[in-house]
Amino acid sequence: MGRLSGQRLVVATHNAGKLREFAEMLSPLVKEVVSAGDLGLDEPEETGTTFEENAALKALAASVASGSPALADDSGLCVSALNGEPGVFSARWGGEQKDMMVAMRRVNELLGDNPDRSAHFVCALAVTWPNGKTEAVEGRVDGKIVWPPRGDNGYGYDPVFVPDGYDKTFAEMSADEKNKISHRKRAIEKLVIKLSS
Repeated sequence: MGRLSGQRLVVATHNAGKLREFAEMLSPLVKEVVSAGDLGLDEPEETGTTFEENAALKALAASVASGSPALADDSGLCVSALNGEPGVFSARWGGEQKDMMVAMRRVNELLGDNPDRSAHFVCALAVTWPNGKTEAVEGRVDGKIVWPPRGDNGYGYDPVFVPDGYDKTFAEMSADEKNKISHRKRAIEKLVIKLSS
């Protein structure tokens, strides 16, 4: 299995906040973390039907283009009563502008009076080496959809998602509170174990 120790890792993102989060959590494993954005790499089209497929597609594209191991994530919201939608199309539910208020409103309208408001966030992470070898993991956090949206922190569907065992939405939590229990944190923990073993 490919090790990351002492190597440069390319994170397939153009989001500075996401890069910082990954750099902090993976600091025990890697010497240098750079983003696909920093390297001027294009984002490939997400044609996968699962979070893991999309993460692997993005990681492979960044790894081949950079010649370094690359990490990519794909995440989204799955609502039980909507047959797991929006799922891999979570961002696209916001339309061309990726307006998450539009996306959240759509989820709420489709749920209507349905008493089943259960949902979960998924984060798939894939690390790919230039030779095509890939390691992938998935993290998940369960909760429920609330309306109206609450809180100004976070992003995406955070203002309408209350994780199980809490009475605050992700958007009402501090970054530290959310990061302790988030789907991304759980996926990164699994990845660190996998890459350290």
